[in-house]
Amino acid sequence: MSYVSPSFIDPRPAPAAPASKWSNSRITGHVLMTLWILAGSYLLYYLLLNAFSPFAAKYWPKYLTGFVVTVQIVSVSLVIGALLSLPIAIARSSSLPFLRWPAYGFVYFFRGTPLLAQTFLIYYGAGSFRDELTDLGLWWFFRDAWYCVIFAFSLNTSAYQAEILRGAVQNVSKGQWEGGMALGLTRPVIFFKIILPQALMVALRPYGNEIILMIKGSAIASIVTIYDLMGETRRAYSRSYDFQAYIWAAVFYLITVETLRRVWDRLEQRLTRHLKR
Repeated sequence: MSYVSPSFIDPRPAPAAPASKWSNSRITGHVLMTLWILAGSYLLYYLLLNAFSPFAAKYWPKYLTGFVVTVQIVSVSLVIGALLSLPIAIARSSSLPFLRWPAYGFVYFFRGTPLLAQTFLIYYGAGSFRDELTDLGLWWFFRDAWYCVIFAFSLNTSAYQAEILRGAVQNVSKGQWEGGMALGLTRPVIFFKIILPQALMVALRPYGNEIILMIKGSAIASIVTIYDLMGETRRAYSRSYDFQAYIWAAVFYLITVETLRRVWDRLEQRLTRHLKR
């Protein structure tokens, strides 16, 4: 019997067999991509075919009006939410319990419950307190669907923006605070002149995501009689029973979100260009 000494055994592992050029996962990926391309091509063909249809000629002005209403709702809510988010974020980060816990409860409620439920709670729930609101002189506000939607959306986005801002502030190095104190600056000056500008740079991407979520969530306004983009879509479908009503609405939302995403990316690149050097 022949004997092979261990010293002559090659310790290197055997070379792995070459991977198959067309594995099952790769074939599946190509099939799915082909289906997506075909679906997108058919949708584009369908839209071009119906761009000058009687439905489009009749309802496109309504869609544009609803789109303007949607932009107004989202813009006003985001601005009010941004103004509210700063004191909420400061209270959330405070060491004082009587400031920190109410702010935590506010953020917990509005981030933990659906925007639809919050809108219903404000719009329909206010009617249960009509006499009290009338005595306080606030019934004129809560009886109007527009004001209720703005109120609900502003509170909702303020909770999300507060958490975005708080996380961004905490992401700034503690050395920035120490450097400002070493220069003899007060804490408010350090926060607003040094910390907050850096935190806003960090928060740019999450803020962009919040704006996109608000645009898509604004369709909830149509349920409480606001004729925004989705409200006009529902009205067009109820009168025509043509399914392309919702297709055009989806196209409007898609174009809006994609345009905003590209603009926000350019803005972020512009404002953070010094960090990439």
